Amino acid sequence: MSKKLKNIICDIDGVLLHQNSLIEGSDRFIARVLKQGNPLIILTNYPSQTQADLQNRLREAGIEVPESVLYTSAMATAAFLSRQEGRKAFVVGEGGLTHELYKSGFTITDINPDVVVVGETKSYNVDMIQKAAYFIMKGARFIATNPDVAGPKGEPACGALCAPIERITGKKPFYVGKPSAWMMRAALNNINAHSENTVIIGDNLNTDILAGIQAGLETILVLTGYSQMDDIQNVPFRPNHIFARAADIDVV
Repeated sequence: MSKKLKNIICDIDGVLLHQNSLIEGSDRFIARVLKQGNPLIILTNYPSQTQADLQNRLREAGIEVPESVLYTSAMATAAFLSRQEGRKAFVVGEGGLTHELYKSGFTITDINPDVVVVGETKSYNVDMIQKAAYFIMKGARFIATNPDVAGPKGEPACGALCAPIERITGKKPFYVGKPSAWMMRAALNNINAHSENTVIIGDNLNTDILAGIQAGLETILVLTGYSQMDDIQNVPFRPNHIFARAADIDVV
């Protein structure tokens, strides 16, 4: 890869942090990237936290970044829906998602919504499932922030929360987050970057690396998170580079 590569998209969980703890050396990697002046997006599929929340989470672990480099699936979802018809949304999710929808001019309501938006929430219940399914059956569009089914501790993630609604309605959501091409395009647009001059760094072959390959990016897999070397034989594609951890990356 060319040493002149300037644009970097970097995942958080499994690359920079485990839970809320620093992965050794990832603070030095991010500090080097910022010092070099690489346009940077730190990207996460998880929609529950705002940019300020994520900035604080990283700071507490020892990584200092500007709030502006953080980009979430909630932000990408709001950007996607802002280009669609309708401005009324029924939301299954928490503050990070509703915050972005409000910023984009949406009304959060359970009265004749145009869209049902599913993110992630710890207060998921039967009433939410029933309302979401009813609105979708009545014609509301079904949108979800990300396809992940579980978090690092096995907690149900967005894909799992969508499953009962899918079974009831017979309809699948449009997933905005990785590996969706929309998420990657939104991240690239955020730093005015072109795919041919951008690298994505991630720990998951089926989200980060697949997203990068589908978007035409250079891909780097780190082995500090979800996917390991043995997993590579189970997918029909290969990352361009593999490193033990972010601190070892020497191609950007």
